Amino acid sequence: MAKTTKRISLFYPTILKREWLTGLGKVFNTRWLGQGPLVDKFEAKFGQKFGYKYCLGLNSGSAALELAYHLIGIRPGDEILTPVFTCTATNLPLLRRGARLKFLDINDQLLVDYADICRKVSPKTRAIVVVNLGGLQVDNRIFTLAKKLKIPVVVDACQSLGIAEKHGNYICYSFQAIKHFTTGDGGMLVVSNRQEYNRAKKLRWFGINRDLKRRAGWKTLVNHPMAQEIEEAGYKYHMTDIAAAMGMVGLKHSDRILKYRNQLCQEYIKGLPNYTKICGGAYWLFAVVSPNAQALIKYLRRNNIECDPVQLRNDIFKVFGGKKQPLPNMNRLESQYFYLPLHCNMTLTDVRHITKTISQWHTQKYHK
Repeated sequence: MAKTTKRISLFYPTILKREWLTGLGKVFNTRWLGQGPLVDKFEAKFGQKFGYKYCLGLNSGSAALELAYHLIGIRPGDEILTPVFTCTATNLPLLRRGARLKFLDINDQLLVDYADICRKVSPKTRAIVVVNLGGLQVDNRIFTLAKKLKIPVVVDACQSLGIAEKHGNYICYSFQAIKHFTTGDGGMLVVSNRQEYNRAKKLRWFGINRDLKRRAGWKTLVNHPMAQEIEEAGYKYHMTDIAAAMGMVGLKHSDRILKYRNQLCQEYIKGLPNYTKICGGAYWLFAVVSPNAQALIKYLRRNNIECDPVQLRNDIFKVFGGKKQPLPNMNRLESQYFYLPLHCNMTLTDVRHITKTISQWHTQKYHK
């Protein structure tokens, strides 16, 4: 098959330039370039859209995860059950806290395996972390078990968008450049009660209660007494009104974005009947599982089609020990999966070209 002159990217940001510029123009006519009233509005709109009451806009999905771990109170030596197969951003903050990670195996959907949680959970387990890898919903039995055992669950939903995650004590979203919609970079932390919400609001801005400071007219001193207090060391994790302006535009288009990504996935499914395919939920990734994955990746790349495993099992990185754990499903599948292009800058024709290229490789393999 002749190489196509067009290179099909694995990822591509959803660009909404004209509407972004309109929204940003309004921000630039105000005094609020940092965290201001538009952040509050974006949080409210996001919560209304996806059915959440306590939403907190942050500067990244990683900040949302870090803040969730802080709220739980994870300390050195705490036992945490966490996915081995995820972006390292899920687990690096746990290392910084000195936690003892128990890596969890995956199931055939490449998600956390419920049976492995049942095997590994113990009276010492401080928290369970799960990830909506590719936008897919994790096994709901995990939340039932955790509730029974009174163990908090952190949901890394940085690859999803309010579609496949309705459970969990802390839900963490990302608006990084290539996600469903972007704020340049940004995140959202969803918590389950007002007490946690109020605490998190202070923690995202050094530990200062900005609501009190606002009521004091943003003064540091009011008739000499302090207009602010810091009772707990916080972070600089706040979202800006610049990011919120972009987020408001993306949120308006989220239904269309999700619908289109679903259409692309359905076209893949139709064109690849003989392969194991993994997609669903928020349709952020489209995975193919095949014993011939490595050869197929090379063939597609030669034909200007980007594809990649994207995520790697975390236990092989030196920072996590650099040694493969005895995880049977991960060990079996780690050389068999990869991801195909999926983004709003590609067309159904692009998908058909990709599936045709794969079909031709398959024909050449078995009939050469």
